[in-house]
Amino acid sequence: MDDNEDAGALAPDARTLQPQLRISFRRSVAMGPGKADLLDAIARTGSISAAAREMEMSYRRAWLLVETMNESFSRPLVETITGGARGGGARVTELGLDVVRRYRNMERRASESVSEDLKAFAALMKR
Repeated sequence: MDDNEDAGALAPDARTLQPQLRISFRRSVAMGPGKADLLDAIARTGSISAAAREMEMSYRRAWLLVETMNESFSRPLVETITGGARGGGARVTELGLDVVRRYRNMERRASESVSEDLKAFAALMKR
């Protein structure tokens, strides 16, 4: 079997392996895949509780993740909105949108840079 056939045989398994980028700050993870997904969900829903439901996590867990992110950066990534017809909500700030954009770019670049090694790594795993 040549390299092309081998790579094709591994491709489905290699696609299921994804590197996960976590940015640590002091003693906590300032940004990781779950936090980026939470920011995306808050931006989409306009609510921490709706984002938590969408992601099948507790409101408390989502709130703690938002607090960690807000404490890790120079300005908040998420702001809460009080009042209004629906009783308030939350919004991802411009900084938060920039952080997610940069994080997703780093994720993409990291995945691209290790793709060949992931194919080889997949071949070493149980089937």
